[in-house]
Amino acid sequence: MLRNGYGNSWSASQLKIESSETRRLREEYSNAAFTGFIGKSPEILRVLNLAEKAAQVQSTVLICGESGTGKEVIAEGIHLAGERALGPMIKVNCSAIPETLLESELFGHEKGAFTGAIKNKLGKFELADKGTIFLDEIGEMDIRMQCKLLRVLQNKTFDRVGGENSICVDVRIIAATNQDMVSLIAKGEFRADLYYRLNVIPIYLPSLVQRKTDILLLAEHFLHKYAKVFNKSFSGFSEEAMRLLLQYNWPGNVRELQNIVERAVVLTDHSRIEASDLEFDSYNRIEKSKPNPIYQSIVQGELLTLEEYEKQIITAALDRFGSYTAAGKALGITHKTVAAKAQKYGINFEREARV
Repeated sequence: MLRNGYGNSWSASQLKIESSETRRLREEYSNAAFTGFIGKSPEILRVLNLAEKAAQVQSTVLICGESGTGKEVIAEGIHLAGERALGPMIKVNCSAIPETLLESELFGHEKGAFTGAIKNKLGKFELADKGTIFLDEIGEMDIRMQCKLLRVLQNKTFDRVGGENSICVDVRIIAATNQDMVSLIAKGEFRADLYYRLNVIPIYLPSLVQRKTDILLLAEHFLHKYAKVFNKSFSGFSEEAMRLLLQYNWPGNVRELQNIVERAVVLTDHSRIEASDLEFDSYNRIEKSKPNPIYQSIVQGELLTLEEYEKQIITAALDRFGSYTAAGKALGITHKTVAAKAQKYGINFEREARV
């Protein structure tokens, strides 16, 4: 019979059951660790392979990538697939907490440490003991706080605000950023020694346009997910809708794709998602991403003279704007210049009919 510090006791059989249940939970968490990260592209398979290796050790991890690429999902997977899966995972967005409050938020404070500190408060590091702390947007942390974080990494100790005794914690740190850390170091905004402590296992998440083969796979995943949530049924995406999904440059990455598909599911009444159902936040980016026909004609060998290109541009401007003045304004030249060039190239344009 064994007893803990609270007077509770367990028999050998109870300990065996507890151990078996712990193993079962660990296995369950491990199997579910990266199921939320969808993708089969070589870029993502490399990320998942590295994340799975990181989960088996206790080294610090620095996840870099644009906003919306899934940095938090990868961090959660590393936690769940590792030995700390049964411990807490505490998440802190360093950019969302005012600089004056971040120290108290991370390390806690003692009663009376400052105005309003009416009782002791545990910080995030204490709450994450025996588990993982995820520091998102680490590049936003000010230099003073970076020094305190470095101490935790080096000694695994810290002081509460207003406290006199150092507190020891057993916490794994996973950090993430969408910034260029090397550039921040060069500008003196981030400590190099802290960077090297965090960057033991670096993981770079590619943007969505860098893993284009995953776009339709992700879109289908979100379509099924939200169809179930909103009790709807869809056969899929039309060919034109799929073309637009592949053509868009996705500045918001996976998060933007998820939002657009959810919006389409909510607002669409028919059984298939059409191109018209996809309301992009910046539709003009699709237009900008289309191949330039003039550039294509040059690189493909269909080279015309400069005068021929100029003739095409003047003709298109007159057809579109309907007058020398409007066409000239759009092209950045005077209406007299437009008229002269139209005459030079024999462009049939009746000025009187198009005021």
